[in-house]
Amino acid sequence: MDHIPVVGRRGVLVAGVGLVAAGCSVPAPRRGGPVADPAPGAPIAAARRARLMQIAAHPDDDLYFMNPDTQRMVDAGVPLVSVYVTAGEHDGRNHIPGRGGAPADKAAYSSARHQGLRQAYAAMLGLDMFTAWRKDVIVLRGDRRAEINTLSHGGRRVELVFLNLAMHAPRRWTALPSLWKDRALGLRTVVADDSPVRRADAYDYDALVDVLVGLMERYRPTVIHTLDPDPDIQHSDERTRRKDSEQPGYSDHGDHTAVASFSWAAMIRWVADATRDGGAVPAFVATAFRGYYNRHWPKNLPGPVLGEKAAHLVPYGGDPSWDCGNSGGCGDYNVGGTRPLTNRKGWVRATHHRYPSPGPVVATEPDGRLAVYGVLGLRAVRRRETAPGSGRWGAPDDLGGGPLAPALGGATLADGRLLLFGLRFSALGGHGGPNSREVVLLEQREAGGPFLAWTGLGNPERGDDRGRRLGVPVAVADRDGGVHLFVRNADKGVSSRRRPAGGGWGPWRDLGGAEVQDGLSAALDGSGRVHLFAAGRDTVHHWAQDAPGGPVTLRAGAGLPAPGGPVAVAPAGDGGLALHYRAPARAELLSLRPDGTPLPRITLAGYGPVAVTATAGGTALLGRDLRGHLQLRTPAGRLVRRTRGPAALGAATLHVTARDGIRAVGLGPDAHPWTWFPEPRAEG
Repeated sequence: MDHIPVVGRRGVLVAGVGLVAAGCSVPAPRRGGPVADPAPGAPIAAARRARLMQIAAHPDDDLYFMNPDTQRMVDAGVPLVSVYVTAGEHDGRNHIPGRGGAPADKAAYSSARHQGLRQAYAAMLGLDMFTAWRKDVIVLRGDRRAEINTLSHGGRRVELVFLNLAMHAPRRWTALPSLWKDRALGLRTVVADDSPVRRADAYDYDALVDVLVGLMERYRPTVIHTLDPDPDIQHSDERTRRKDSEQPGYSDHGDHTAVASFSWAAMIRWVADATRDGGAVPAFVATAFRGYYNRHWPKNLPGPVLGEKAAHLVPYGGDPSWDCGNSGGCGDYNVGGTRPLTNRKGWVRATHHRYPSPGPVVATEPDGRLAVYGVLGLRAVRRRETAPGSGRWGAPDDLGGGPLAPALGGATLADGRLLLFGLRFSALGGHGGPNSREVVLLEQREAGGPFLAWTGLGNPERGDDRGRRLGVPVAVADRDGGVHLFVRNADKGVSSRRRPAGGGWGPWRDLGGAEVQDGLSAALDGSGRVHLFAAGRDTVHHWAQDAPGGPVTLRAGAGLPAPGGPVAVAPAGDGGLALHYRAPARAELLSLRPDGTPLPRITLAGYGPVAVTATAGGTALLGRDLRGHLQLRTPAGRLVRRTRGPAALGAATLHVTARDGIRAVGLGPDAHPWTWFPEPRAEG
C-alpha cells in the first residue's frame, strides 16, 4: 500500500514442442528467456519443509492486503521471508497527523517504514515491539546487496528483505511500472538510514527478475504470496482516482501491479530454470491478493478478525514520541493509531484472493481411492490416496499445462470422466511483450485413467489487456453429458461456453447482468437445470435454465441479502437449492433459497467462504472460525473443530463416500494435501 496517485482459438499442447495452434501457447520468452515445457510428466521436487515467501511493492502491503493469511501461517510456526521491492520512500515526508509539513528525507522515511515493519512483526511473534532484530547484508544475484532483518521466537522465524528500489526516477514518477514496460529504464536503490547496506545498486528489468528468482532458489518457499498482476478495470473521474491512489484505468496502485508482474515472471522463470535438462519442478503454491480492489467491494472481515488485522498496523504506523532506537524514525506515522479503521478507502477491512479457489478438486477413482487435483509449481498435479480411505497421499503426478493460476475448476461427466479447467498465463512479458491469459481444459480419456492433451478454450475478451482480467473458470456437467463453463469477464460480468454431449464447444457468450465478484458457484437442481450464482455488491446474482438443455439466462432479482464473498450452493431435500454465505463484515452464516426464502439458521460463526455438501442425512458445512481454524457443522447439527494436523492453506473441499462418510481435503503450508475425518468411521 502507498498513499500516492500514479500516473483461442482452440489449440492442443504436445510434448517437447509446446503448441500446435495458438490457443494454448507457451509464454513467449523475452530475449530468449527460459520457459518451462508445458507437457506433463516432469519430476516434482519432494519438499516437505514449509516456508512462506511474500513479495510486496511497499512496506505495509503485506499488513494491508495479505493478512490475516500471513498471520495464520506465522502462528502455525511457518517461517516467513518477506521481500519488499521498493524503498517506500515516496517524497521523503513522514507525515505526522495534526502537524505541519514534514521535512523531505527519503533515506529517513524508508528507514522509518522498515522500523515500523520490525515493530509489527515483533508484536506478531508475541514479543515487545522494540525487540532488537539482527541486521545483515544479503548478497543477491548480480552482486547486488540488500538489507535483511531476522527475528526468531518460540520456534518461529521472520526475515525481512529490503531490495529498496526507488519509487520515483527522473522523468519517471512511476518508476516500477516504467521498469516493467520500458526497455531503456534502469533504477537505483535508496540507501536507508541505519541500514548495514551503504552503497546503491542499479536494476533493470532482467536484474529484478533474476534477483527474485535467486531469492526463490535460496529459500525454496512452499507458499508464495504476491499482489495482483491483473487488477480490475476501473474508470473513475480524475479527482476520485487521485483520492483513491489508483493508477489510471485500474483498481490498484501501479507499483502493486508491476511488482506482482515481476513476481509471476520470476516464478515462471524459477520453474523453467529448475526443470531445464530434466530437473524437478519446485513444489510451491502461489496466492495472489487483491489490493485497492478492497475499496470497491463489500468488506469481508467480521469485527474480531478485522480488529486483529488492524492491530498489526498500529506498531507499523508507530509514533514520533516512541524511543525505538532508529534514527530515521519509529514507523509510518500517517498509518498509526486508529487511522486504518477510519480511512474511508477501507483497505484493511477486507482480504480478497485474486484467484479464489473453492478448494482442491477431489474425485473418487474406480478402485475407491480418492484423487486430489491442484496447482503445484504453476502446473496441474494429481495425488492419489495410498489405499481407499487411508487419508494418506502418494507422490504428485505432473499433469503439465503451466504456467497456471492457482485455482482449478472441475466437472465430472456421467461416465465418471473428469474435466479440469485452468486459467493459463499464455504469455507474460514486460517491455511491450505479449501479456495474455486463456482458459485451458484437461480431459480424462476414461474414468480414473490417463488424460488427453491440454486444449485451449481461448478467452471471451478481445485484446490482451481486457483478457488479463479473467477470473477462475467454473464448470458443471448436466445430466445429458453437456458441459457449461463460466468465467468472470473484464466488465465484471459473466461469460460462458457450452459443449453439448458429443459435440464441440460453442462460442463465448456474455450472460449479461450486473457486476459481480469472482468466485462463481454452479450447480444442478433436482430437475437437472443448471444454475449459476455470483456475489454482487448488494445482492446475489442468479442465472439459470428454464428447462434442462436450454440456455442459461439471468433471473429476476429475488432481493437476496448482500454477500461478503462467494456463495456456496447445495441441493435441498425437495429438489431445489440452498445458498449459504456470510453478509459483509458479519461472522454469522446466512442460509436461504434462491427466491429469498430463509432456511433454518445454521450456526457456523467465522470468516471467509464456506464449503457445503449434501448427504443422505442432511447438509454438512465447512468453514473457518474467527481464529482461522476449520470447523464442520455435521448433518446432525454437531459442531466439530479441527484441532490437529497442518494449518489449512486456503479453502478445503468436502467430499462424501459411502465407505468413509464425510471428509475434508485441503493443502497445508508444506504444499502437501491433508485429510480430516471429522466423524468416527465405521470399522471395515
